[in-house]
Amino acid sequence: MTDEAWMARALELAAQAASVGEVPVGAIVVLDGREVGAGFNAPITGCDPTAHAEIRALRDAAARVGNYRLSGATLYVTLEPCTMCVGAIVHSRVSRLVYGATEPKAGAVESARRTLEEPHLNWNVEAVAGVLQQRCSLIISEFFSARREERRQARKQSSGKGV
Repeated sequence: MTDEAWMARALELAAQAASVGEVPVGAIVVLDGREVGAGFNAPITGCDPTAHAEIRALRDAAARVGNYRLSGATLYVTLEPCTMCVGAIVHSRVSRLVYGATEPKAGAVESARRTLEEPHLNWNVEAVAGVLQQRCSLIISEFFSARREERRQARKQSSGKGV
């Protein structure tokens, strides 16, 4: 399968996150041509600040493979990973990271930080950005647009203007 096909699978997981009110980010781990791990954002529903899509996919893959080291694997994620997730990617020895949309505020690959380029790291991860970027950006922007509209409506209702 192509990077685009795997990213489409990650987008399916992002949609699952959105359906339960989570920020729509999805991730999968592919090893030897097959999906070995999957996850979507769940910090709110799981009451767990570490329950990012990438962390959940890495945990799932490690459990399925029976090894916390995932060398040779590719992690596909719809949004540029944060610092915590980049750390987990390095520690799990993922060989390749493929992501869709950049994250200007917290992205730790190219946007806010360039964590993978830090010279003290003991593992190199190849990073590929922009796969299905428009679709990955759209699911995030539509989610936050809807959330802003819900808040506007709630404020309108509470002020008596919506009655």
